Amino acid sequence: MINKTLFNSKIWIPPVAVFFLGIASVSGQTSRLKKDTLREKEIDEVVVVAYGKAKRNSYTGSVATISSDKINNRPVTNITKALEGQVAGVQATSASGQPGAISTIRIRGIGSISASSDPLYVVDGIPFDGNLNSISPSDIESISVLKDATASALYGSRGANGIIIITTKSGKKGEAKINFNISQGFSGRAVKDYEQVNTDQYFQLYWEALRNGYQSGKISSQQAGQMATDNLVSTLGINPYGASYPKPVGTDGKLLPGASPLWNDNWRDILQRVASRNQVDLDISGGSEKSNYFFSLGYLDDKGMAIESGFKRYNTRLKINSEVKKWLNVGVNLSYTNSVQQAPTSSDSKASNIINAARFIPSFYPYYERNADGSYVVDAAGNRIYDFGKYRPTNALQNQNAAATLPLDKNENQEDNFSGKGFLDFTFLPELKFKTSFSVDLVNYNGHYYSNPLLGQGAEIGGSVTRTNSRTLSYTTSNILTFDKKFGKHHVNALAGHEFYKYDYQTISGTRSQFSLPYYYEPDAASLLGSFSGNSNKLSLLSFLGKVEYDYNNTYFLSASGRADSSSRFSPDNRWGRFWSVGGSWKISNEEFIKNLNTFNQLTLRASYGGQGNDKLLRPNGQPLYYAYQELYRFISLGGEPGTTLEKTSTKNVKWETNLNLNVGLEFAVLNNRVKGNIEYFERKSQDLLFNMPVAPSLGISDYPANIGTIKNSGFEFSLFTTPIRNDNFQWNVDINLSTLNNKVTKLPAGSLVVGTKLLREGGSVYDFFIPEWAGVDPSNGKPLWKTISTDANGNSVEGTTSEYSKATKIIQGSALPKLTGGISTSITYKNFDFSGLLTFKIGGKILDTDYTSIMHNGSAGGRAWSAEMLNRWTPENPNTDVPGLSTTTNNWTSTSSRFLYSGTYARLKNVSLGYTLPGDYFEKIGLKKFRIYIQAENLLTFYKHKGMDPEQALDGTTYYRYPAMRTITFGLQATL
Repeated sequence: MINKTLFNSKIWIPPVAVFFLGIASVSGQTSRLKKDTLREKEIDEVVVVAYGKAKRNSYTGSVATISSDKINNRPVTNITKALEGQVAGVQATSASGQPGAISTIRIRGIGSISASSDPLYVVDGIPFDGNLNSISPSDIESISVLKDATASALYGSRGANGIIIITTKSGKKGEAKINFNISQGFSGRAVKDYEQVNTDQYFQLYWEALRNGYQSGKISSQQAGQMATDNLVSTLGINPYGASYPKPVGTDGKLLPGASPLWNDNWRDILQRVASRNQVDLDISGGSEKSNYFFSLGYLDDKGMAIESGFKRYNTRLKINSEVKKWLNVGVNLSYTNSVQQAPTSSDSKASNIINAARFIPSFYPYYERNADGSYVVDAAGNRIYDFGKYRPTNALQNQNAAATLPLDKNENQEDNFSGKGFLDFTFLPELKFKTSFSVDLVNYNGHYYSNPLLGQGAEIGGSVTRTNSRTLSYTTSNILTFDKKFGKHHVNALAGHEFYKYDYQTISGTRSQFSLPYYYEPDAASLLGSFSGNSNKLSLLSFLGKVEYDYNNTYFLSASGRADSSSRFSPDNRWGRFWSVGGSWKISNEEFIKNLNTFNQLTLRASYGGQGNDKLLRPNGQPLYYAYQELYRFISLGGEPGTTLEKTSTKNVKWETNLNLNVGLEFAVLNNRVKGNIEYFERKSQDLLFNMPVAPSLGISDYPANIGTIKNSGFEFSLFTTPIRNDNFQWNVDINLSTLNNKVTKLPAGSLVVGTKLLREGGSVYDFFIPEWAGVDPSNGKPLWKTISTDANGNSVEGTTSEYSKATKIIQGSALPKLTGGISTSITYKNFDFSGLLTFKIGGKILDTDYTSIMHNGSAGGRAWSAEMLNRWTPENPNTDVPGLSTTTNNWTSTSSRFLYSGTYARLKNVSLGYTLPGDYFEKIGLKKFRIYIQAENLLTFYKHKGMDPEQALDGTTYYRYPAMRTITFGLQATL
């Protein structure tokens, strides 16, 4: 636990100190500086933007770039996890630590309520529909994040929530180069689980709960204590103290002298592990004057910290570009990935959730059967026998032992991802070019879920198997004509094009049960058909787009763009959406009055405004709705007879959700480019919000899509890039990015809407908690208290308290959204050594920890593990506490309230890397150009007050028994031939 002073000193003082130290070192350094460094080139670097490239210092839009050196060496399975803390305005949250899981990315806030707020992913210029975990970080050259209207409006409806452009590596002119990287790592929990009471404490606490539960007007405290002593073992179903202590807790509530547990089986030890991570990457690249090529192979085996979980990937990529004629360039980019994810249930409240199993079962319930003296029960072959706990109370996961069943079960997701891109680039005139391209993404998914017929709950039905297959095929055709011409001090760049997108999804699923023989996993081996289902969805998008850019004397820049999209999601009357942007920038540093100051190496002011659309409506269950305007039906069987019920009414008036984006920014560089940065203000207004409007159940449907309300996201972004020290042998870089966010619902015709634990209302955020306020514990009787607000006869508001949860008043309890997010990174090179580190942080926002409540019961969930916080429960001797008294009668104190709402502020040492490149003289004779060895750590340290909960939770701020983040330590070597 860290106090506020320590928290501030750890996070805030070093950046400030680093900044001033950097200024001092810049001013006072006398060593000869390197004149041609990457840092100096960044001022005029070329960045990848929509349908092309642009020079950073003249671009009118807001774009941030992450280079390959910040991606390739990270031990991450999914590239989205490499974005955390790297870019101002980008909130990346790992909602699950399951290997292969994707992070949730939000760019400049939450743009919608019922429609998707995910950004568009573009790979090598074409929107990407494959799984992001199919892209190896080792194949990536750079990632560009387009944040404002000028940067993303050319993608129209597809870029409403920002765009992430991934550019893969290409071959370079020169001799063929071979790169090889191999690493071995080990992973475990990044954050320790909640602290629990031990066996002795549990038995005494539960005795107290029994005693209090028995006690009544007819049963005295002494009688209730005797009954608790007599029934304690039988109620819990086990006596870990052995036959010598048949009643281990006396009538005074204390353990008998000499009583000691004969075993202590921590279920985390058997259900969780130190997991291995192995990765091998090889690429071959090269090129000539007229062509280049890049070929890669990759292998990853990333085991999870939960047993029988992990992710395995085989990937390959071939990328060729060639000038076949002076007027014709051609290119092809092919990639294929096969991945297998082992994913036992780990993200909901199901009893089969392996994370729950490790947390819920106390250590006095053994995972192998025990004799009365504590020794193991063995079978005829001398093997230990797994204990399934038929004697355990239901709350302690009766009849379950995941350590025994999971190795016999299957929870497998297998995917084949193929992505193919090709283009023809014609040069009619030096200033006039035409590019036609075609891209296809094909994803074939197979889910295999098998419950064995030998052990566990599956044995009750003879085992079961579910097979799911889905096929996703999408393709994009694009035809772009560009004109680029200089006329003296004038420069014009224009673009016009057409694009068509088609999406086709098909799925089929079936379940069978009752296997006659074990170890057969396919449906053919089971005899009883349980269910069979299937469906398909189609989507198409037709687009026309154009852009004009103008600059005068490389100082004044103007841009305008437009795009029209026709989406099949909407009715023909509302199908077309028209989107646009205007932008301008002024390179003030080119003006004589600034040059004469001899202060700024760069000073650019830019602004933009524009609108984009969003058609990606989601159903309440999170699944896409492809037919937003049509009536949809549900087909059911009643007594063997087919039937049809209405699922969704026709809503032909539903139309595009629109995002209006304002961006104003100032970019600067001083001290010979040793200190660079930018400050931006953004305002993002989402109107005609797509929303699933709830209706009365009597209508036969749950909701219907509609356009309601307006949301505004606004904030500031600050990025600073410094090089405090740089000489021939030593260079130190320090980068800082900060983002503020103010999310507000500005218009809501329905007044207010309650959605789960949140309240949508004008003036509030989309994630405002609307729950009862905890008022503490009644010191006179130990009962929980919640706040009530009522109105008296005079219309005055009257506050009170109640011990009945149903009578508590729900009130606004703050938002899940943070006020400030950011990251601090540093890199140091000294001769052949290199070091880098990344600290990410979030300040503000709240998290409702519903996971914690599962082990905070008052005694009504007998057999369930208990948090160590229960040691501070109310007793007559301890009346001033916020933990109620114990009893086997429920008091609902763990119901949703502000008692379990915690600050979301945290900091995490996301990545640390240390490497050494051996001197080239050692390897020149065998043809090696470079040989580097390294060690790195991911999620090394987490600074957070509420111990036990991983602070990286879902954006809505509510925990849901998630797979925790993993800490990974990796050793590796890189070689270049």
